[in-house]
Amino acid sequence: MRKKIVAGNWKMNLDYNEGLGVFSEIINMVKDEATGTQEAVICSPFIHIHSLVQLAKGYKVAVGAQNAHQAESGAYTGETSAKMIKSVGAAYVIIGHSERRQYFGESNELLAKKTDTVLKNDLRPIFCIGETLQEREANAHFDVIKTQLVEGVFHLDAAQFAKLVLAYEPVWAIGTGVTATSAQAQEIHAFIRKEIAAKYNQEVADSTTILYGGSCNPKNAAELFGCADIDGGLIGGASLKSRDFVDIVKAFN
Repeated sequence: MRKKIVAGNWKMNLDYNEGLGVFSEIINMVKDEATGTQEAVICSPFIHIHSLVQLAKGYKVAVGAQNAHQAESGAYTGETSAKMIKSVGAAYVIIGHSERRQYFGESNELLAKKTDTVLKNDLRPIFCIGETLQEREANAHFDVIKTQLVEGVFHLDAAQFAKLVLAYEPVWAIGTGVTATSAQAQEIHAFIRKEIAAKYNQEVADSTTILYGGSCNPKNAAELFGCADIDGGLIGGASLKSRDFVDIVKAFN
């Protein structure tokens, strides 16, 4: 059975006290209401991580970061290394979110290096892939996603790849309120799993957790998560509201 995960991405939102308040609500609601084996994860700004890890002790919620630098250490003012993230108790790191690709010019080659560094520091990458509206309208979405996989993570051996979580995010559905239909999402997730099987083997493909990220909310989560190849969600805006986020987690109940 592959792991079911609902990961919240707070992006650049919530000051320190606001973050602790929302997280406190989330961990208690998950404890009281989430009855399945699914894992809840909150990927917060760096300022929150240490305190969230402390609050999460004894609860079924993990903590992650939203980015990490590709180097182990060095003269990179303003950056944060995977070793630093690991040292405060985080378990996950989002790599290659479409906003990082778009606004910070992160290439597949760079993201491959980041993935290596994150894995070297015993953290689980949540590696994001997905196409823009232009790429989908040009019917290039399968080629785009395959290239992102090949150049970003298919250099890993099977044991390394097994530690990876993939997140498919149709860029045209992030923060727009537009959601891919469950059929569209399932089609892409099945394609991703097929590509993994071709690169490694069917067993690796069947055990890889693939999340859907793109305006997932409490109303559509159950339908999306009911698809054969969708193993959870990477949740943006809805993760800033404890009730909405936990209702999405509960879609697996």
